[in-house]
Amino acid sequence: MTTQRKAYRASIVHSVADPKDVNLEESYEYYEDGILVVENGHIVDIGHAEEVLQRQPQNLDVREYKDKVITSGFIDTHIHYPQTGMIASYGEQLLDWLENYTFPEERRFKNPVYAHKVAKLFLDELTSNGTTTALVFGTVHKESVNVFFEEAEKRNMRMIAGKVLMDRNAPDYLTDTPESGYQDSKELIEKWHNRGRLHYAVTPRFAPTSTQEQLSTVGRLLEEYPDVYMHTHLSENKKEIEWVLDLFPERDSYLDVYDHYGLLHKRSVFAHGIHLSDCECQRLAETDSAIAFCPTSNLFLGSGLFKLPKLEQHGVRVGMGTDVGAGTSFSILQTMSEAYKIMQLQQEKLHPVKSLFLATLGGARSLHLDDKIGNLAIGKEADFVVLDTHATQLMRFRMQQATTLEEKLFVLMSLGDDRTVSETYIYGEQAYDAHFKDVTKLVS
Repeated sequence: MTTQRKAYRASIVHSVADPKDVNLEESYEYYEDGILVVENGHIVDIGHAEEVLQRQPQNLDVREYKDKVITSGFIDTHIHYPQTGMIASYGEQLLDWLENYTFPEERRFKNPVYAHKVAKLFLDELTSNGTTTALVFGTVHKESVNVFFEEAEKRNMRMIAGKVLMDRNAPDYLTDTPESGYQDSKELIEKWHNRGRLHYAVTPRFAPTSTQEQLSTVGRLLEEYPDVYMHTHLSENKKEIEWVLDLFPERDSYLDVYDHYGLLHKRSVFAHGIHLSDCECQRLAETDSAIAFCPTSNLFLGSGLFKLPKLEQHGVRVGMGTDVGAGTSFSILQTMSEAYKIMQLQQEKLHPVKSLFLATLGGARSLHLDDKIGNLAIGKEADFVVLDTHATQLMRFRMQQATTLEEKLFVLMSLGDDRTVSETYIYGEQAYDAHFKDVTKLVS
């Protein structure tokens, strides 16, 4: 951890409010020539360079960047680390894709050596794409979660993860039992939850792969550990929804299955939520549950178009998710680009300032971590990313035509990817530098 006070000078932009709640200009702060000051892993000053320099010591260590933008680290509210090795698998929709690609790959995570190898690669990919916090699926194997947390702890990353619970409608080699899943989850919670910057999420894969008995144990865990997260999937695919209603004919809706077993609370995050009724949206809002918007995955699997305005009208919290490996990129920048297109297909606009909010402060609010992360406010943890506005020849040329901040942000989101990420800082320490392509050199 950096105890010495350090400063970073560049253009700086970060979200301070949801654009739907305030005037657009009041939803962000922008310093064309700004300085961010960090000490003891936290932000201690931010503002226009001349003003910050006047109130800081004359011997302040300042690192200056040209053609760069500093913003808060990206927050991925739904991603599967065991699916890293099967990203870009061709030709299926959700249920067949799970059977043909996902389950065979996840079988390999019984081996902690393999799990360790993938966890390192996964975390390297996150940092090289500017993602500093993520809500992460493991596998049914307890070992896969232990290994993931061990690697995240080494890097001091704020990560949330959990062991998958799955006791039916899956291969025998990937199923647990209600009791074994409960006991494994309990052990992992007591070992990892709130350890440093780590948190635990109770993680039933989705309703079809858990019996009523297992869903009851999920509700039991949430009662016993009220500050843990609950992470699962909801209403991603129409055939999936039909299957859920066949399996639970006594319930009114897909969401009602989870609600019946006590799985909706303020730290519940449901991935996708594409095909939701007004009643389901209202219930999510009432319980302060959140939805992870996963545009690249929704397009790749042909699942449908996410209805952001509808969810926001009901007051549902929404964050951005890559959903690797159905999602096709670890890059939140590319994910923002696909989100824009999904809105366009519905004759809706997604402003670049709103996209930045969803990828940073909106994600932090969805995870109830906005008191710690999500923007560059004084007192927040110093997770931030340095973006190169001239990362490619095309981007450099296009930026020369951009005249406003909004236009520059839109170019970053439309043309940006991992090449755009120049540096990533975790709790004030450099975790990635594009000049060192082997990011493992920065991790002990």
